[in-house]
Amino acid sequence: MLTEKEIIRIFAAKLGIGDLDDVALLYKRVVLKCDMLVASTDVPPGMEAWQVARKSIVSCASDLAAKGVKPDSAMISLGLPRGVTRPYVEGLANGFAGASKEFGVKIVGGDTNEAAGLVIDCSMVGFANRKLPSRSGARPGDYVVVSGMFGLAPAGLAILMKNAITSGMFRKQAVESVLLPLPRRHFGMALAKHFSSSIDSSDGLATSLYELATQSGVNVVIDDVPAADGVDKFAQENNLDAHELLFHGGEEYEIVATIPKAKLKQAEAAARKAKVGLHVIGRVQKGTGDVFVEKKLLENRGYTHLS
Repeated sequence: MLTEKEIIRIFAAKLGIGDLDDVALLYKRVVLKCDMLVASTDVPPGMEAWQVARKSIVSCASDLAAKGVKPDSAMISLGLPRGVTRPYVEGLANGFAGASKEFGVKIVGGDTNEAAGLVIDCSMVGFANRKLPSRSGARPGDYVVVSGMFGLAPAGLAILMKNAITSGMFRKQAVESVLLPLPRRHFGMALAKHFSSSIDSSDGLATSLYELATQSGVNVVIDDVPAADGVDKFAQENNLDAHELLFHGGEEYEIVATIPKAKLKQAEAAARKAKVGLHVIGRVQKGTGDVFVEKKLLENRGYTHLS
């Protein structure tokens, strides 16, 4: 069976789309992004209607954030199952309204249709005043940076979907990272002009690193694993693999980017001014698209539809 990435490459080849990325720049300034949420694969247990609606907006806002683009407006298309209740529809509407205010994006219209299960397609527009960082711009000598730590959202999914056991602040943070994800807007807006390449990490840290490495034709070497506090302990307590949670879990809306050595000090100063964390986790080297973690080859695997 064809995977999501194989299907994308078939359409890209037929349609003449060269640089594969999550956003498209048109007419030098207009930036387009669309993302589809399907309840059967994208909504974990315990997520309320308003949180589902908000997540559909977050998915687009996060990809724009990775390029340093502020969202302007969006259109929403809904596929709703027959018999959907008024309270659920009102919950969705409340979620869209709240996300509109939270992220400063105007929802200007859309479409509604019947579907076997809930489907939300968000098409978002933003504007750029400079060249956007692509996935293919990393060069040997660049630093690899991330906007935050990893492992919380996969831990939250294990709690919600597999009844993993934990308590206290870690449980609260892990579950909230799934139900109320936060796109790293301030990080992207402050730092994207310094990026040589960038990507949103929602499909997993490993596959995000591989996207930058393969499209740029370089190797990536990670020597400082960005593990969130408590992930190792959580994994041990639940007989889970911490490496799996950190690199292959997904559902984290961090930004993964590369910064040329000559621009790192400027980027660090910009991060301090914007009061956002900038974490250097590795370097870019000459190569053919491999990723290494502490000298071991990392498996290229993350969340992929149809896999």
